[in-house]
Amino acid sequence: MFAWVEPRQLGYVLGSQVGYQLTNGEILQPHCSFVSRQKLKRMPRTYPEVPPDLIMEIKSAFDRLLSVQKKVQSFLKWGTRIGILIEPDRHTVSVYRPDTTVTILEEGETLVLPELLPDWELPVSELWTPSLN
Repeated sequence: MFAWVEPRQLGYVLGSQVGYQLTNGEILQPHCSFVSRQKLKRMPRTYPEVPPDLIMEIKSAFDRLLSVQKKVQSFLKWGTRIGILIEPDRHTVSVYRPDTTVTILEEGETLVLPELLPDWELPVSELWTPSLN
């Protein structure tokens, strides 16, 4: 995503080292996030005070699914437009948007986010390590 966003100067793609302070004071750090330039003209030296437009979470083997889903929902309640939950064990990508049902993508499908990143595409199969037989 960074390689697509950066040359187009659409905003900032940030890793897990960047946290966001929610209105309730809680600080959450998504695995990856995107904040548009319209929303954030310059990166602050502290936690961004605006919700990211997009967050991505990757469920590890040690994570509880419910706790990761709650984290995604916390961002959506704060104003994040899209939350993505990647589940490597199930080979699925769940796309969360406020006030809509969750869309689950599987192998052979493509993740697109036209409302945030027009023309950007990510085939779901590219997220998984190819098996070595």
